[in-house]
Amino acid sequence: MRLTGGTSGRLGASWDGRGTNFALFSANAEKVELCLFDGQGRRELERIELPERTEDVWHCYLNDISPGQLYGYRVYGPYAPERGHRFNPNKLLLDPYAKRLAGRLVWSDAHFGYRTGSAREDLSFDRRDNARGMPKAVVVDESFNWGRREIRPHIPWEDTIIYEAHIKGLTQKREDVPPNLRGTYGGLSSPAMISHLKRLGVTTVELLPIHGLIDDRILVEKKLANYWGYNTIAFFAPEARYAQDNALDSFRTTVARLHDAGIEVMLDVVYNHTAEGNHMGPTLCFRGIDNASYYWLNRENPRFYDDFTGCGSSVNLTHPRVLQMVMDSLRYWVEVCHVDGFRFDLATTLARGPNGFDRGHAFLTAVRQDPVLANVKMVAEPWDLGLGGYQVGAFPSQWSEWNDRYRSAMRRYWTGEGNLTGEISSRMTASSDLFHHDNRATRASINHITVHDGFTLADLFSYNQKHNEANGEDNRDGSNDNHSNNCGHEGPTDDPAIIALRRQLRKNALACLLLAQGTPLILAGDEVANTQDGNNNAYCQDNDTGWIGWENLGKDDDAIDFIAHLTELRQRFGQIRCQRWLDGRRTDGSYGVLWLTPSAEEMKESDWKFPESRFLAYVLGPMEPGQAPIFIVLNAAPQEIAFKMPKMPEYRSWQQVLNTTETVQTSGQFTSGVEIKAPPRSVLAFAGAA
Repeated sequence: MRLTGGTSGRLGASWDGRGTNFALFSANAEKVELCLFDGQGRRELERIELPERTEDVWHCYLNDISPGQLYGYRVYGPYAPERGHRFNPNKLLLDPYAKRLAGRLVWSDAHFGYRTGSAREDLSFDRRDNARGMPKAVVVDESFNWGRREIRPHIPWEDTIIYEAHIKGLTQKREDVPPNLRGTYGGLSSPAMISHLKRLGVTTVELLPIHGLIDDRILVEKKLANYWGYNTIAFFAPEARYAQDNALDSFRTTVARLHDAGIEVMLDVVYNHTAEGNHMGPTLCFRGIDNASYYWLNRENPRFYDDFTGCGSSVNLTHPRVLQMVMDSLRYWVEVCHVDGFRFDLATTLARGPNGFDRGHAFLTAVRQDPVLANVKMVAEPWDLGLGGYQVGAFPSQWSEWNDRYRSAMRRYWTGEGNLTGEISSRMTASSDLFHHDNRATRASINHITVHDGFTLADLFSYNQKHNEANGEDNRDGSNDNHSNNCGHEGPTDDPAIIALRRQLRKNALACLLLAQGTPLILAGDEVANTQDGNNNAYCQDNDTGWIGWENLGKDDDAIDFIAHLTELRQRFGQIRCQRWLDGRRTDGSYGVLWLTPSAEEMKESDWKFPESRFLAYVLGPMEPGQAPIFIVLNAAPQEIAFKMPKMPEYRSWQQVLNTTETVQTSGQFTSGVEIKAPPRSVLAFAGAA
């Protein structure tokens, strides 16, 4: 091999057809060695000191190094935790820009930079070599034949319906997916799954983290795993456990097939922390490359980390090279893998400065001006665990946000709490109290009732308490504030009345989700009443608990056709999807929304204060000529409530388009002004007819 200086212009390992350029950022290192390994990753073949350093990027070029080569780094510098430095050249380190990983981490004490068992990790230095148990980075060929048919769907925000799923859990138990594809990237794009998604009316699949990840040692010792994937270590590499061979090409093939079907792919990304954990964690990558640059360190005592995430550490995007890494990663997934959008876990951490969350943060500014990211969907989980971390409604106009206020209000409403009609009215109309500012549109609100974190929809109405004993934490983990209702019995039951009530409440929740303005997000499995047996924190359950059970497919608890009907209604009535904010009665007599009493009169201030109110009725007016209004009625009361159909000169009657108490939807016709009754715990919808 011929060694030359190469270039610092592109970080990571870049193959150009003749050789490979290697470049690694470290501001505080004193020397960097590139380590080359055999094809099995067991034997270190050669160590090459990187000869050049340009603006804190160490780099070299090696002729004849081609795709498939396994490698890692050893980085020399001070081991001085009290000053924030944790260099240890005995530890093989992953390239932060690794595009593919070979092998999995085999846990041992050798992965720690200090002698485990010592009183303090800053007083000892571990000289054991960890290379044998480390995954290795792999040089890749980024080229890929996308084919002539692959066209990115570019689904408009107003038409977007998100389906949150875990790659493995989605298809592991799906019998119409070929056995060799179950639980893999290929399973997601199998004909059976694509047909299922199209039948639901889903436009966008949001995948739980697929970046290269590590299973925590404590979980491995309990025979558990970081199933959800929020323990990432490689921001450019698709996780290999979901592929039979080449994870990068497997993932891109799946994206291409979903795009051919007109379905977008979004990734849940975790840039806020890494798998290295707190100051007692292992040295696998960033900590050993340049701890003081990559992480937020405590200003009074840099031995410790500022932990805004609850995971032991926080990635510091105020450092320009760390910010560059995150931006390079996002662009890579868009340009090389054709991803259509991102959901950012604990996004508040990414926009933190010395004084907390900053709407003008360099990360938010960089995203806003980046031409590659301009046309992809950006969704924030707008909170973290640090001081001032709750920032729902505070992100810039390019962003949409998970709206936990919608989730909480809807759960409380359908589990029987009264005096919520004022808040429910706001949540059904895109939460203008949170998002109507700074030129934001209604799509800013990502509405959800269930997501991966918490009860499934079936469990929401089957359990009053969490049941997380299988997680091995004595049921202490997971939220205690679930706003759930077991309908009279904790867990499974044969009581037909309870079974019927639970089914009814699930349908009501789904109806509200898809009739609400904003962007709906459906949790995979809710369409077939998937249960986790009351576990509301199945992050470590890579088993039947965490995988979707498809036993109800085609049975009474199958809500697939019901959801399909709701997505059709959403397409039919453009005012539900409209990106403009609603107003009330206008001077010309037109209106965006009319809030009505049961007697079909427009609500006054006193009507909003009706004691223990559980009834809400409103009309969304037509947004364009020829469009019909839609009259929506929500009755969360345990008894039927009489109400009158709205009287409007231009609409003589109203056609029923939804009744959640009906097994098969019927289309009754009701004259304007006539009185009918809303069944107990029901959602009704009617289209105005001339």
